[in-house]
Amino acid sequence: MSTILDKFRLDGQVAVVTGGAGLLGKEFCRTLAEAGARVVMADFNETAAIDAANQLKRDDLSVLPLGVDVTRPESVNNMVGLTLEKFGRLDILVCSAALDPKFDSSHLGEQGANAFETYPLTAWKEALDVNLTGMFLCAQAAVQPMLAQEHGVIINICSTYGLVGPDQRIYRRPGESRQAFKPVFYSVTKAGVLGLTRYLATYYAGRNIRANCLTPGGVFNQHDDVFVQNYSARTVLGRMAKKDEMSGALLYLASDASSYMTGSNLVVDGGWTAW
Repeated sequence: MSTILDKFRLDGQVAVVTGGAGLLGKEFCRTLAEAGARVVMADFNETAAIDAANQLKRDDLSVLPLGVDVTRPESVNNMVGLTLEKFGRLDILVCSAALDPKFDSSHLGEQGANAFETYPLTAWKEALDVNLTGMFLCAQAAVQPMLAQEHGVIINICSTYGLVGPDQRIYRRPGESRQAFKPVFYSVTKAGVLGLTRYLATYYAGRNIRANCLTPGGVFNQHDDVFVQNYSARTVLGRMAKKDEMSGALLYLASDASSYMTGSNLVVDGGWTAW
């Protein structure tokens, strides 16, 4: 007789995580592998994926690193093809690859203070390609084997800024003449992720393919004290998230524990959107 804990197991399943070498991506890969899945850690930075996968392999976890550019259909199709060649199936797709100025400091430098009035069109288009078109391409490629095997789960990583507008006040620094802003692309693309996810859920109604969003709040990643204080004051729990605090929600969405959930958005934000 199975128990509720058994529903969280992923034994025999295969998962692909894009952005797998990122702050949350690595945690997602570990979580899925610990639950019994064989995991493809796909990332634009293949070297980082190899290094991260080797760390997980030391814990006897099944993780395959792979380089992928989610903006290129041929690269995405190759990712899915290699997954099928290696493991014979694809059960879970986690789309975590995204441009986010919190983590991409070099990208932020190119954008200056990210003022809307002067925001460059090239940066806008690049972000749309990665954050939104990338998810479209990955889902398009992954659903084909899911349809053939009559089972699949898609989890797209959203953001609280896809639900509410950014509180630009938390980016202010005392004594600085120029304010930094969370750029326009982030809110727009993350709102689009939610729309894409609901479309996929309803489009594949009756086909045993579920699609949901996971919406994290701010995760601490060596932010400076001023930002941590500003951000924490906006949350009900009074702090930023730890990098492993999205893992339980991710596993819930990936497993049969959430078998009656599709087209939904699971928000794990410390109460940011509850005020």
